[in-house]
Amino acid sequence: MLTQKKYQFWFVTGSQHLYGEEALLEVEEHSKAIVKGLNKKDGLNYEIQFKQTLTNANDIQALMLEANNDENCAGIMSWMHTFSPAKMWIAGLKALQKPLLHLHTQYNREIPWNEIDMDFMNINQSAHGDREYGFIGTRMNIARKVVVGHWENTDVEQKIGDWMHTAVAVTEGTSIRVARFGDNMRNVAVTDGDKVEAQIKFGWTVDYYGIGDLVEEIKALSEEAVDALYQEYESLYTLPLEAGQSGSVRESIREQARIELGLKAFLSKHNYNAFTTNFEDLHGMEQLPGLAAQRLMAEGYGFAGEGDWRTAGLLRLMKIMADNKGTSFMEDYTYHLEKGNELVLGSHMLEICPTIAADKPAIVVNPLSIGNKADPARLVFDGREGKALVASLVEMGGRYRLIVNEVNAETVKEETPNLPVAKVLWKPQPSLSEATEAWIYAGGAHHTVFSYEVSVEQLMDFADMAEIECIVIDSTSTVRSIRQQLRYGEAVWR
Repeated sequence: MLTQKKYQFWFVTGSQHLYGEEALLEVEEHSKAIVKGLNKKDGLNYEIQFKQTLTNANDIQALMLEANNDENCAGIMSWMHTFSPAKMWIAGLKALQKPLLHLHTQYNREIPWNEIDMDFMNINQSAHGDREYGFIGTRMNIARKVVVGHWENTDVEQKIGDWMHTAVAVTEGTSIRVARFGDNMRNVAVTDGDKVEAQIKFGWTVDYYGIGDLVEEIKALSEEAVDALYQEYESLYTLPLEAGQSGSVRESIREQARIELGLKAFLSKHNYNAFTTNFEDLHGMEQLPGLAAQRLMAEGYGFAGEGDWRTAGLLRLMKIMADNKGTSFMEDYTYHLEKGNELVLGSHMLEICPTIAADKPAIVVNPLSIGNKADPARLVFDGREGKALVASLVEMGGRYRLIVNEVNAETVKEETPNLPVAKVLWKPQPSLSEATEAWIYAGGAHHTVFSYEVSVEQLMDFADMAEIECIVIDSTSTVRSIRQQLRYGEAVWR
């Protein structure tokens, strides 16, 4: 399983000296208590550190610069306990390069009606202190997440936790490294693009390798290592009966084990956490990676077929957001156009991640009509039902657009004995026709990332942090509203 460093988030509180030193001590005590309480929450996977109460512009700017230079700091959480004049935040906010969350809360849950006096009112001023701070963020067009509610509430915990995962994914952007084995599929437009711009905008590194570089790693493997991985397959998946004896089926599965080990060795050696393959470029390989690519996705690697490095990078990003749960490379493959029950069948030739499987996957070996290689082994399963989304990152001539469609995944009720692929069935929101028309107008790609775990809000937060356009198609969308949004975006984002 891919691992990442243990990131932390810094908690800072805004105040001023107007209320006296005693008040500032109380502000600090309340801040520390909130941080301690948040760190006990099960839904927050990253440690929060209370840094200090900030009362002047110099200290604010110095702390923001310190955060920028700390590789373990994934973001700043800010709260205005009292009234903190926002002009003193300008230099610090301009300097900050890490994700920012504005927590609009207060220490006490309820008003102490019998005891409340002016001293209490002067100290517990976040109701208007956070509005002053919020104004300067909007005035300066600062990308930030605003979360409102008492810090002990479960919905507040959920929003903070989701933002943390998104912030870590963005911070990890400089560590997302995509290895391309071969170029993108010839003459395909949407999988091409400017890799330099991706590094400037997201921090992603995208490098090309000839397929021969991978073949060398595959050929160097020992038979003992291949046999050991084959035994792991036997313990995790349902294998065909023919695999129980020597023959072409067993050897086909062993070949995928060999490819998996070779891929993993290459990616680990060169420090890549995402990759692409292309069925047009398989020189020296026996099979197109199927089971191997699926297994590596299940370990957290980003992947996309046909050289689509942008979707591979997006998958790695969303794997971080999702804690590697329920998230896969995907393609809209074919439609079910029954009137009143229009559905999309999502799949790919071979490579769908088993983290979305409803049941135990099975390994099958079947011919593949493209690539002119031996019959590849792959995992076959159906996706589970539930709310999900599909996301596409496209390049619109010097700028990026993220397109997201909310979907409802459904149980596949019909048998498909002649279709040896992993698949998931879903109903796009608000309907197949409205969603697909809007998707096409927006320029959405045929390759996507499908996820049960990542929320629309997280992807909108990512778009804000990365300063890219985001189009959301959901149950409230109409083609007219999306087209109006696109026209507005053309004017604003160019």
